[in-house]
Amino acid sequence: MRRVTYSMSASLDGYIVGPDGGFDWSVPDPEVFQLALDEIQQVGVHLLGRKLYETMLYWETVDPRTLDDAEREWTTLWNPMPKVVFSTTLSEVQGNARLATGSVAEEIERLRAEPGDSEIAIGGATLAAEVAAHDLIDEYRVRVYPVLVGGGIPLFAQHERQVDLELLESRTFDSGVVFLRHRVVR
Repeated sequence: MRRVTYSMSASLDGYIVGPDGGFDWSVPDPEVFQLALDEIQQVGVHLLGRKLYETMLYWETVDPRTLDDAEREWTTLWNPMPKVVFSTTLSEVQGNARLATGSVAEEIERLRAEPGDSEIAIGGATLAAEVAAHDLIDEYRVRVYPVLVGGGIPLFAQHERQVDLELLESRTFDSGVVFLRHRVVR
């Protein structure tokens, strides 16, 4: 069965964006960007909330001549990847994306039934919180940046339930970013 993964960058105090909505502190250095490239190669479909979808449109519209080699590689992986966007405000999406037609649980059930073993990636804290509330996330991957932003959108919404995790991998990068990969213990 295809695994559902949630991979995001977060500040040390647990936010994906700061109080002002900014996330410039999470721009990856080349070593961390390579980690993202390695992760995305395992993904067969990416589920995104509206905000992250709109942020990631950058990669579909940027002039490739302005990118370095790693960024160009990212666009060759990201742009053709199927994406499912969950939004109550968007009426259309572009690129290789479609608007979700069912609930997140229905979409994941349908995608898990498809052949293959590529991952179903979740992007965006609000969408991930909904998926987590249905206990559908199999693996959490967090890149923790050495910064305290003091508020904003939390990486994990509080649903007053405990989720037991098993550490699968941890790495510390020269930039001080710490990567943590955990499997949900069921």
